[in-house]
Amino acid sequence: MTDRLSTRFATCKAQGRAALITFVTAGDPDVAATPAILDALVAGGADIIELGMPFTDPMADGPAIELANLRSLGSGTKTKHIFALAAEFRARHPDTPLVLMGYANPMLVRGSDWFADQCKAAGVDGVICVDAPPEEDAEIGPALRGAGVHLIRLATPTTDTARLPAVLQGASGFLYYVSVAGITGKQQAAQANIDMAVGRLKAATDLPVAVGFGVRTPEQAAAIGRIADGVVVGSAIVDIVGSHGDAAAPFVQQFVAALSGALTPKIQETAA
Repeated sequence: MTDRLSTRFATCKAQGRAALITFVTAGDPDVAATPAILDALVAGGADIIELGMPFTDPMADGPAIELANLRSLGSGTKTKHIFALAAEFRARHPDTPLVLMGYANPMLVRGSDWFADQCKAAGVDGVICVDAPPEEDAEIGPALRGAGVHLIRLATPTTDTARLPAVLQGASGFLYYVSVAGITGKQQAAQANIDMAVGRLKAATDLPVAVGFGVRTPEQAAAIGRIADGVVVGSAIVDIVGSHGDAAAPFVQQFVAALSGALTPKIQETAA
């Protein structure tokens, strides 16, 4: 398997902090603007980047990301553009893990082997396929693993003890805990519930556990970062892109820097 993800999580752990995982939609507001936004994520301190593949029916996503998908598709974004963006990102940022996140239809329309080969060639480290449950692993899992690309699985508040082994089977890279039983956006789970869920997941797997859905502020990120291995922020960044369009990069960098700062351990001053 590729090792940028494990290396980055290990580095963050050694620094005593959770990894900051950020999400933006490829081609939002258009393909030409996306590289600067991706670079702004890195400059702001993102440890891992999720690049969304726009789709016409993003069933797990709330209004912010749904609108981003529509902006991207409306500007003419195609799968070939997404892989070109990924390859160019890898050339500029050889050490920053990049994960494609999206839905099965765009990933499998040309066949899983084609998709896996494109991921490998573009330097993609992992894939999150939102609507591919463990029972359908054969549709995409073997091809990705054969290409050395991590298949990152999702766990939710409804993933009980009986189902969790199936979710973990064949998963790698990290486990993405969806903290709310709903769509992406403003809703956030109670911190106590997140703490209990992460503790349960960590007892069941050695994979890093990252928490997402509903994380919108540095304070929320810091609270989750005290228990999880990674914190995922998506809709709040996508909202910035939606507000500022092709001028979004500096605003994205400023916001991500605030998130990153909240996850950085504070040095305790002691009296001389």
